[in-house]
Formats: sequence, structure tokens, C-alpha cells
Amino acid sequence: MNNDRLTDGTFQNLTQKNMTFDQVFEAIVQFIKKDPTGNFTLMFGTDSQVYSKETKFITGIVIQQKGKGVWACFRKVIVPRRMTNLHERISYETSLTEEVVSLFTEEKKEQLINLVLPHVYKGASFTIEGHIDIGCGQRNKTSVFVNEMIARMNSLGIEAKIKPDSFVASTYANRFTKK
Repeated sequence: MNNDRLTDGTFQNLTQKNMTFDQVFEAIVQFIKKDPTGNFTLMFGTDSQVYSKETKFITGIVIQQKGKGVWACFRKVIVPRRMTNLHERISYETSLTEEVVSLFTEEKKEQLINLVLPHVYKGASFTIEGHIDIGCGQRNKTSVFVNEMIARMNSLGIEAKIKPDSFVASTYANRFTKK
């Protein structure tokens, strides 16, 4: 995507490091297979933190079974400069989320849906959300970008969530942006 960033393209969480996307996808499949009758939400979101010589971006992937727990991982991207322009940073956060969402091809999404589909009559469900670390409150500096970023998420066919509902970006990813 961008040549001025530092990443090895791998994912990690608190128990595993250097996971490939295929390993991440397989972990999500196994999480759903444990109880395919549940209500699942696959969520993506990115947050960033500006430091003295770099800007750190964390993109989280979270699969949640409502009332039964989550499995999560993240990918780190370092841009070796201070990104102080808010629109540039929010737009880049959204781009990194879009990049990870795009790894979930139609075939991969279909594979996940097909795990849950036979159980829909028992109340099972599967949804996908893109969490954006912006809010629409009048005092929120990011509110001017809400429509643009929501449109970008919706164009991928996923439901956009903003603060206070964008916890993958504003809480999970945020936690790992701190040094």
C-alpha cells in the first residue's frame, strides 16, 4: 500500500506472535466452529498514536460471540514520521482497516457465513463491522470526517460504527498504540 511504513505484515495477540493472515483466519474459523449456533460479529478497527519520530498504527481484528467471549489479534504499522494532520491520520487509519478487511475475500466471508448458516433457524447470526475512531459530538475534532469515513466502510459492504460504539478502534487497538 504505502512504501513509507514499517511492518512485517504479521498479526499478534497476547499469546501468539508472527501470525500470518491464514493463521488468523483459521483461528476465527475454529472460534466459530466451537459453537456455530451463536451470534457472531467480526469487527475491524484502527487507532494511532503520534510519537516524537514516528506514528504507530494498530489495526485490530475481533470475532465476538455475544455473551460467550472473543478472539482478537492486531497488526502494527509504524510510519517513520509524525503524522500531525488529523484528516491524514484518520484517513490512513481507515485505509489500514480497509486493507485488513480486503484480506477477507468474498470466498473467505462466505466460508464464515456457511459455518453459521445451518443454525440461523436456531437464532444464529453473523455480521461484519468496521470500527472508526471518530465521533460526531460537537466538541469532537473528528466529527467533520464522520460522513466520509462511514461512506468508505459502507462501500466495502460492512456496517460502520463510530464512537461510542467503535470499541475495536477506540479501546482494543488504542491499548496497543501506547509504547
